[in-house]
Amino acid sequence: ATTEMEPITWAEFANIHPFAPDEQAQGYLQMIRDLEAALCEVTGYDAVSLQPNAGSQGELAGLLAIRSFHLANGDDQRTVCLIPSSAHGTNPASAVMAGMSVSVVGCDADGNVDLAELRAKAAEAGCRLAAIMITYPSTHGVFEEGVGEICSIVHEHGGQVYVDGANLNALVGLAKPGEFGADVSHLNLHKTFCIPHGGGGPGVGPVAVRAHLGPHLPNHPMRPDAGPASGVGPVSAAPWGSAGILPIPWAYITMMGGEGLTQATRVAILSANYVAARLAPHYPILHTGANDRVAHECILDMRPIRDASGVTVDDIAKRLIDHGIHAPTMSFPVAGTLMVEPTESEPLGEIDRFCAAMIAIRDEIARVQAGEWSPDDSPLRHAPHTAADVATDAWDRPYSRDLAAYPVAGMQGTKYWPPVGRIDSVHGDRNLTCSCLPVEAYSEA
Repeated sequence: ATTEMEPITWAEFANIHPFAPDEQAQGYLQMIRDLEAALCEVTGYDAVSLQPNAGSQGELAGLLAIRSFHLANGDDQRTVCLIPSSAHGTNPASAVMAGMSVSVVGCDADGNVDLAELRAKAAEAGCRLAAIMITYPSTHGVFEEGVGEICSIVHEHGGQVYVDGANLNALVGLAKPGEFGADVSHLNLHKTFCIPHGGGGPGVGPVAVRAHLGPHLPNHPMRPDAGPASGVGPVSAAPWGSAGILPIPWAYITMMGGEGLTQATRVAILSANYVAARLAPHYPILHTGANDRVAHECILDMRPIRDASGVTVDDIAKRLIDHGIHAPTMSFPVAGTLMVEPTESEPLGEIDRFCAAMIAIRDEIARVQAGEWSPDDSPLRHAPHTAADVATDAWDRPYSRDLAAYPVAGMQGTKYWPPVGRIDSVHGDRNLTCSCLPVEAYSEA
């Protein structure tokens, strides 16, 4: 990781202007071309644009390419975008921004796209069908065996297939979207190729396409070589987006090689299935695929536990903080669940520590169910516990300070103390208030 990150501090990468003359950036341009070629090889697509600054921006660029493709073919009526009900919220938002209308396709009991409903919706849209946006593996954490049929149904009606690249970490080296029927994908380099994540950015969300969509990728008026002449225009101010962090995925891919990237995918899938197998006796696994396996993530269903005990998914997430563990994704894609995605980078010891914490929490829930504690007086409802909480003179809770602070054995030497205890998250979400100082306070004396 240090080797990947260090080059972004070098002046040759960090200090060059986006519009520097070519003769001053030949090495930089070569790295960009190499990275584009590598991403095409990994995905099975024919062309890629590194210009989008985020996965959401890559989504928009991909849908704009589809829209431009239809317009070039005289099919300006093709504006309907089919989106499964399990989709990430950015999918319908991107479709609307690209000038499309959204038609939602339901999922079956196993979390897969309902093929019968898809056929009906595709037939209903007919010559108005522009595209479908799907995620593979699905957001429910399974490999949909019908993905090839999904692609065929949409293509039969003249639509394009957008495969959201959010879960590419379960595909690299094993399957290529461009070869199983997809026409375009964006790639979340923060999830699969090691760049910074989210608010800690900057981000990169490349969009990769098959050859027929290549002429419709983003371009740039200041750099003819940054995209096709017939492209949709820029989606970012700079020709190659957040180019300053491209050395990170370039170095990662180069050092890992094809065999290493494939092994990373295998370990990511193995880790998720290990977590699912260890926790299945304690928590319901919401969706599984063939052979009762998951893809690179699994969803733990906390709703039956809530109904039986009164303990909520929020309580479980907060109690994990007492174990020194940041909670997994909560209530997405299904409310009342935890989605666990260990990735290939978590060592077995850390995965075991997470599983032990979840099992210990389940034991505490059982004590609530047995009537030893009420939900409101349990360590789950009061979590997380700060040092001030357990050091106070007045301790009137029906469980010990020791259990509050050290829920499993062996934590004393490495305890993480949360700085803040339980807050009213719902109130905070609904009543966001700026606590900034008044402008006058910034004036110099």
